[in-house]
Amino acid sequence: MIKQMISLVGPELAPKVKAQLVMSAVVAAFQGAAFLVLAPVLRAFFDGDTASRNRWFWVLAALALAYAVTRWAVDWISLSVSGAVVGALMRRYGDRLAELPIGYFAQERSGEASDLVTKGIVFAAAAPMILFEPIITALVAPAVVVVGAFFLDWRVGAVMAAFVPLIYLAYRLVRRRVARADERDVAAAAEAAARVIEYARVQPALRAAGDNTITARALDAALVEQHAATRGAHLAGAVGVGVFTGVVDAAVVAVTAVVAALCLAGDLPLAAGLALVILAVRFAEPIVHSGALSGGISLAAGTLSRLTDLMAEPTLPEPRQTTGPQGHSVAFEDVTFAYPGGPMVLDRVSFEVPQGSLTAIVGPSGSGKTTIIRLLARFYDPDAGRVTIGGVPLPELGSAQVADAVAPVFQDVYLFDGTILENIALGRVGASRAEVEAAGRAARVDEIVGRLPGGWDARVGEGGTNLSGGERQRVSIARALLKQAPIVLLDEATAALDTEAEQAITKALGELRSVSTMVVVAHRMTTIAGADQIIMLDSNGRVAERGTHAELLAADGGYARYWNERSRAAGWRLAAG
Repeated sequence: MIKQMISLVGPELAPKVKAQLVMSAVVAAFQGAAFLVLAPVLRAFFDGDTASRNRWFWVLAALALAYAVTRWAVDWISLSVSGAVVGALMRRYGDRLAELPIGYFAQERSGEASDLVTKGIVFAAAAPMILFEPIITALVAPAVVVVGAFFLDWRVGAVMAAFVPLIYLAYRLVRRRVARADERDVAAAAEAAARVIEYARVQPALRAAGDNTITARALDAALVEQHAATRGAHLAGAVGVGVFTGVVDAAVVAVTAVVAALCLAGDLPLAAGLALVILAVRFAEPIVHSGALSGGISLAAGTLSRLTDLMAEPTLPEPRQTTGPQGHSVAFEDVTFAYPGGPMVLDRVSFEVPQGSLTAIVGPSGSGKTTIIRLLARFYDPDAGRVTIGGVPLPELGSAQVADAVAPVFQDVYLFDGTILENIALGRVGASRAEVEAAGRAARVDEIVGRLPGGWDARVGEGGTNLSGGERQRVSIARALLKQAPIVLLDEATAALDTEAEQAITKALGELRSVSTMVVVAHRMTTIAGADQIIMLDSNGRVAERGTHAELLAADGGYARYWNERSRAAGWRLAAG
């Protein structure tokens, strides 16, 4: 655990952590030495040897003073180090999250991330002050006492030494048991946090449906599991500490029995025997204290392990020297891709999107339409084949250059807890207020601000909860319009809009066709029919057909059937209306 902490805090802070550990060892050595000096002090007191008593008293006073000074220094250093460690761990955690590919966050990690930040890192950062020092004291002070006991009476020293491996074995067994219980507790807490966040986020949908039993059952089950896991962790800790303390107490009883036998046999003076019993108690005290901290040690070690695993998460390869694209055409060349641990989604997909054109991606659910958009935005790299912009593979462009060139707009929109204006302004750093408002008007956001208190400066709430799904999509589209990226990716970006708003935004996006390459995942018939090229995917993630709307209808294949079915469905809806 100490090695993990030193590796995680970085080279600048590592010397301070090491200095704190060394100082803690010095304090523990002074403590153990002071315990040892008690033996000659007591012997001189009972023997009435005033000169020897005074001499050893001054030695004890010097050790007590040294202990007090180093104790104060260690407390001051520990407090300083703990504050620096929490900052270092938070920075490394934040930096690492920023380095990881967007695909890493496609999985549900909100509960895990929240639990790691709110509890784990803060507790682990306190380890130098509340955990490391007791651990070092439990190792160094008893070691000094055991070595000193051999000089006072080798038989008592041998008994103490004989219990050391037994105490170590008991500690390891307890730690292992507590660690397993803590792992279950941490996992259950992360799952419960994720379910609480999910339950809060989907309240509008649940209330609209009028039935929240499924989500409520999932939340209840997660909370019940967390309660059981926490109870199990507390029980494991209590039982473990009890067993460990029993083994340490057995060592004290054994030493006391040996001392009593030696004193009764006349082989050991009473004063020396009393001193050795006191030493045995002092030998046990820091060890018992460390056992009581086994739960905290397991929690800190688990947090550090999770941080270490996070640091080991693979990132997308980045070029040492970036290459600029030759234009902004897009191409997929024999691309095969599967999400981690999942089945194949795309199978040898190839197509080209000329610069300044609009390509519509259509196909059945699960055919890989959204995955194409994610690969173009470089959320992931393909397992085989390559994705290019301007003839250059995305890994050679680098993630930063891809992000500058691409403006993705997804169906599921997340807004930050700021104002409408601030959320649109994220599209382009440094844009003026007039430019931000112009992009908002083009996306029909002005209709939203016109009815909200505060207008453009109205707050959207966490995740945009103060706005409807269609309103959030308008803000997201306004971001893309403001960015003025040469490549625009739309994944059902107008699905939640009414017809009038969709027509206005389609017109605004249409103005981008002359300056931007557009790839659109769409179900709207007008968008599909107006595309320069249509890519039809089949259920196996392969390109089934490719061409214009007229060409594919004339081919009378899968696309023609798809179009006719949607046309009939649209006619039925119009007739029903």
